[in-house]
Amino acid sequence: MDYISTRGSAPALDFEGATLAGLASDGGLYVPAEWPRFTADEIAAMAGLSYAELAAKIMAPFVGESLTNERLLELTTEAYGRFAHKAVTPLKQLDEQQWVLELFHGPTLAFKDVALQMLGLLFEEFLGRSERNLTIVGATSGDTGSAAIDAVAGRAKVDIFMLHPEGRVSDVQRRQMTTVLAPNVYNIAIEGSFDDAQAMVKRMFNDAAMTDRFAIGAVNSINWARLMAQVVYYFSAALQLGAPAREVAFSVPTGNFGDVFAGYVAAQMGLPITKLIVATNVNDILHRALAHGDYSQGTVTPTAAPSMDIQVSSNFERLLFDLGGRDGAAMAAQMKGFEATRAMQLTNAQREGAAALFQSSRTDPDAMAATIRWAWENCGELIDPHTACGLHAARTAGIAPGTPVVTLATAHPAKFPDAVERSTGHRPSLPARVGDLFDREEKCAHLPGDYDAVAAYVAQHAEPKI
Repeated sequence: MDYISTRGSAPALDFEGATLAGLASDGGLYVPAEWPRFTADEIAAMAGLSYAELAAKIMAPFVGESLTNERLLELTTEAYGRFAHKAVTPLKQLDEQQWVLELFHGPTLAFKDVALQMLGLLFEEFLGRSERNLTIVGATSGDTGSAAIDAVAGRAKVDIFMLHPEGRVSDVQRRQMTTVLAPNVYNIAIEGSFDDAQAMVKRMFNDAAMTDRFAIGAVNSINWARLMAQVVYYFSAALQLGAPAREVAFSVPTGNFGDVFAGYVAAQMGLPITKLIVATNVNDILHRALAHGDYSQGTVTPTAAPSMDIQVSSNFERLLFDLGGRDGAAMAAQMKGFEATRAMQLTNAQREGAAALFQSSRTDPDAMAATIRWAWENCGELIDPHTACGLHAARTAGIAPGTPVVTLATAHPAKFPDAVERSTGHRPSLPARVGDLFDREEKCAHLPGDYDAVAAYVAQHAEPKI
């Protein structure tokens, strides 16, 4: 399997190359040269597999010759062996139509673990074949950072530098990053928003002064391997609900569009998904883009769902590229215009293509709180604010009765105890495996929202590529 850039001018890479590169050299994102597709009979035959076995089946076409099938299964077995629930991503019913897919049973209590536990192993596997050192630089709005740090802490040939917006992540989210004291882990709190941090990361990938000295890699969802791993749980949930004989809808709380794009990939692979509901909070650039064709950056508004407080959704480029006929030059021009003006209108082809599978929703703070309360009072389930955005969108989406609607539960409610307690009167407890989090020592650098300061810090602490 070859991987091509959404902007058309970077060289094609194999899976190993795309995994280690992260962002393409032309500023684009890597996507498979073509979508692999399973037949209905092949999907039906996946029923009853363990999660690790299913993951190896779904990932195999994307991995190509970079790993043998036997080695891929060994890695998926190791990656998902650390999860606290035997099913890895258990499915739970709320009422006659609504379901939640619990993606928070990994080591850092968020859906990012499902992908990043696998990505950490892939980094180790591929780096072990060379003398190369990898410098991972990432930005997090809350959950990516802790999951990525857990996945690579203490691993050979890898340093990780994780940027987060100071004061804009929850205490639990921050401590899950800053209390990891492994020598290859560097946390950086910057002044500004997540979008500011993400812009710095993208700039570093295109900064020759940095890339000449360091092999810069990505763990954000700009890394294709991470998205690939997220495709698996769409198949897992749909199979449990009767696929391929039965269609399923999914509601996905999202800010950076990576998690819901994985659902789009699943649909391209043959999974019968009737609708993908893109659930935003008041930072609603994706809702405006899908509903009105207006992809224009607004001002980030802090909310009780900080991982969705994003106004530039990196992975949206992958969808626009695919829906626009995979024209790299046109995509590059479209994104250049957006980067200059912070505004972009979707083409007719992009709008019509998206409307065939996607619908979107905007959840304000009152609806978020009301949905948390509804889940507790009617189902006895505590859900976090991000999941509440997804569930609100699911319950108001107008999906036909008889079609199950699965909301992706992206984080454990104990990561956001104040918001959950305000809505329900019940304060969720951290699982025992992380119960001492607030007793651990923290380590974090505090830097201004200035690219040069961040680049200098990385250059001071990172190992050169060779």
